[in-house]
Amino acid sequence: MKLLDGIRILAVAAIVTSCVSPDRTALRRYEFQRPQMGLPFRIVLYAPDEPRANAAAEAAFDRIRQLDGILSDYDADSELSRLSRSSGQGRAIRVGPDLWRVMHAAQALAIRSDGAFDITVGPCVNLWRKARRELKMPDPARLAKALESVGYQFVKLDPARRTVRLETPDMRLDVGGIGKGYAIDEALKAIGRAGITSALVAGGGDMAVSGAPPGKAGWRIELAPLDASNAPPARFVSLTHAALATSGDLFQRLEIDGKRYSHILDPHTCIGLTDHSLATVIAPDCMTADSLTKVVSVMGPQKGIPLVEQTPHAAARVVRVPAGRIETEESRGFSRFYEKGSAAVGTP
Repeated sequence: MKLLDGIRILAVAAIVTSCVSPDRTALRRYEFQRPQMGLPFRIVLYAPDEPRANAAAEAAFDRIRQLDGILSDYDADSELSRLSRSSGQGRAIRVGPDLWRVMHAAQALAIRSDGAFDITVGPCVNLWRKARRELKMPDPARLAKALESVGYQFVKLDPARRTVRLETPDMRLDVGGIGKGYAIDEALKAIGRAGITSALVAGGGDMAVSGAPPGKAGWRIELAPLDASNAPPARFVSLTHAALATSGDLFQRLEIDGKRYSHILDPHTCIGLTDHSLATVIAPDCMTADSLTKVVSVMGPQKGIPLVEQTPHAAARVVRVPAGRIETEESRGFSRFYEKGSAAVGTP
C-alpha cells in the first residue's frame, strides 16, 4: 500500500495465541481507510471486538473532519480562511484552541529556522498549484507580487488573549506543512480516549503510533527508497509512541524542460525546491515531525539536520541526488530506530 508521498506503511499483524490474563479477550487487528483533508487517511488498531474498533475509528475520523473545517485553506468558511481575510486590517482576531496551537507551533519553528518554515507562503502556494495543473512555470511578475505578502514576521500572536494579527494586506495562510501532522496526533488521541492502546494513524506520508501491536516490539514502518536508479535498498524502522513524516518530490511536483520543481517552496524565494530528495523525521509527535521535514527540505541536510538535533527526541534522515549521485545523511540517533536486518528489500 502506498500513501500520497509514496511512503509505504507495513504494520505487521500479530496473531495473539494467549491472553495476558484468563478474563481478557485477545486483541484483534482492524483497519480503516477514508479520504480526509484531501488525502487518504488510514487507521490500524488492535481492539477486543469490532464494535469498539469501529467506535474508536469513527472518533478519530470525526476529529480529523472537525480539524479540516478549522485548518483548511481550500474551504472559504474555515477558521483559517476567515483569519486570512482579516490581513492588513489592523485587527487582532481571537482564534480557537486548535488553530492557536498550530499557529503558535508554526511561528516558533519559523523563528528557529529563520523563515525556512513559514505558513504565510499561501499566495505563492496558490500560484504553484495552478502551475502544476497547467504544466507551466508561474508568471515571474505574479510570483514577485505574491512574495510581498509573505513573511512570518508580519504575524503577531498574543498568548494572553489568544489573538492573531496579520499585518500585511493580501496574506493567505497555509498550514499544510504542519496541520496534517496535528490532525494525525489528535486522531490518535481520540483513539486512545476510546480505550485503544495500540494504534497507527497515517495520512499522506505522515503517521503516528501508540503502543506496539500485541506480541511485537513496535510498529514496523518501511522507508521507501528514492525514485532513482541505483537507489539503496528499503530500510525499516520500529516505532512506539512516536511519529514519522516524510516530505519530498516523489509525486507532487512540476517538471519543465527536464527540471523537477517540488511542491515544497522556499519561503524566501517562492520557488519550488529543485533538490531531488526525501527528508524523513521521527519525533514524539506528528506535528513536530511533519513541520521539521519541510525545514530540512528547504535548509538542506547541512543546516537542517543540526536544527533537528536541537529538537528533543527528534531524528532526521535525508536521501538526495546532488549532481546525479545518491547521498544519504542522518542525524545522530536516527539509527537507533532501525529494525535489525532491515536492509533487505521486500515485504515480510
